[in-house]
Amino acid sequence: MTTTTKMLPDELTLRLAAALNGTGPTVTLNAPFTGEPLVTLRTSTAADVAAAFSRARGAQEAWGATPPKVRAEVFIKYHDKVLRNDELIDLVQAENGKSRSSAFEETLDVAGLALYYGRTAPGCLAPRKRKGALPMATRATERRRPKGVAAVISPFNYPLSLGVCDAIPALLAGNAVVHKPDTQTAMTALRARELMVEAGLPEGLWQIVVGEPDVIGQSLIDGADHVCFTGSTQAGRRVAASAAQRLISSTLELGGKNPMIVLEDANLNSAAKGAARACFSTAGQLCLSIERVYVHESVYDTFLDKLVAHTAKLKLGSGLNFGYDIGTLSSQRQLDKAVAHVSDAVAAGAKTEIGGRVRPDIGPYFYEPTVLTGVTSEMAVYREETFGPVVSVYSFTDDADAITKANDSEFGLNASVWSKNVGRARRVGERLQVGTVNINEGYGSAYASNDAPMGGMKASGLGRRHGEQGLLEYCELQTVASQHVIGFDPPPGISAAKNATLLTWIYKFMKGMRIK
Repeated sequence: MTTTTKMLPDELTLRLAAALNGTGPTVTLNAPFTGEPLVTLRTSTAADVAAAFSRARGAQEAWGATPPKVRAEVFIKYHDKVLRNDELIDLVQAENGKSRSSAFEETLDVAGLALYYGRTAPGCLAPRKRKGALPMATRATERRRPKGVAAVISPFNYPLSLGVCDAIPALLAGNAVVHKPDTQTAMTALRARELMVEAGLPEGLWQIVVGEPDVIGQSLIDGADHVCFTGSTQAGRRVAASAAQRLISSTLELGGKNPMIVLEDANLNSAAKGAARACFSTAGQLCLSIERVYVHESVYDTFLDKLVAHTAKLKLGSGLNFGYDIGTLSSQRQLDKAVAHVSDAVAAGAKTEIGGRVRPDIGPYFYEPTVLTGVTSEMAVYREETFGPVVSVYSFTDDADAITKANDSEFGLNASVWSKNVGRARRVGERLQVGTVNINEGYGSAYASNDAPMGGMKASGLGRRHGEQGLLEYCELQTVASQHVIGFDPPPGISAAKNATLLTWIYKFMKGMRIK
């Protein structure tokens, strides 16, 4: 194993690479900032994945029997370790190519979720008394049990947030985890796991494997009791189908073509500044990124000028520092898609208001933040997710028109509405076919509200992250009900007909007393 860049210490990269138990071919990863080799890793085989599940199951039984309050202590400690660890931010930047501010946001996300679930999970997982079939005679209890071993498949774009924040509720619910991060960002996952073991997590509970989906993807589903996947809609459909064949559950966060609506009474400067961040943070490689902006026709020109002005202020850059706003796209594939969408649109008559240029003078995958106007439905950028720093701006006539246009997509992940009248903005937001709506913010308000569920509608996914629902995705709900004094069989000496009359009277009584 070799490293040829000084972006990260050799000791760190070699230690993390050695932590993988793979027996497959080696792969050399390149730093997106420079295109230079970063680290060489040994990939996993299907047999390695099966062995990882075996180790995870061996550790899960004792962990699942550990009281939730004791399990939670690990995650309270983890909160502090993540916040104190600059190495995590370095790794996210080195492997992904995003700005330091965006990488820092990931550490806040992980620390915040660890603390939230560390404090709330014991209460959420406690047995619940439920109303029984017959008052006094039936005592029902709901128990929330771990499913067993969860497979977590996480992407390259938010390697810390989207991997660790799915592992945390799975583990806290009493499960073990077999985690396949994107190979490009495997070191971030390995260091995050290392810190959690330091916080007290038993080593066998969080297994990490790396490899291409066509090599180990089916093995991950075959060994799992639940699958959590974040990625493209196309891949998510395959994961859901494979999980359904095994009759196991899945949670999926998939693609998005997220709209922003700017009403005529919005603070246009704030909206334009918020749009620039929501569109171009992490070079647009965020599932929640805004890719469509709809502006009331009366303020369209003013807003567009302000958006272009705010976009022009964004500084492209690289390196492990806070000296710039926007980093690089993470790969040639991501760059090619951004270039193709803009080139296709311009060739068909769209206008580039700003940006639209590759910047090899900064690094191999840099692309300028780009604002398009005049985009029409026959252009690929109109409906397809770009997943890059490209946004199209449109006008609308009234609220109904804005809602119709925003909902005109197969996706339904995130949306943003801007208005000085928050009540009006909420009413508009409630009519949007999306899982999260942010008022006077692009994506952070809803996503960072850890007590509220987060996920997609339509082709943007199944299930939810965050909140109690995000924890229950990893639980089997079991009802234990005991019967006392009287049952459902006729008492001695009572005919079936008389028993039916008695039960009918009891049910009418319960209705009158509002017991049910």
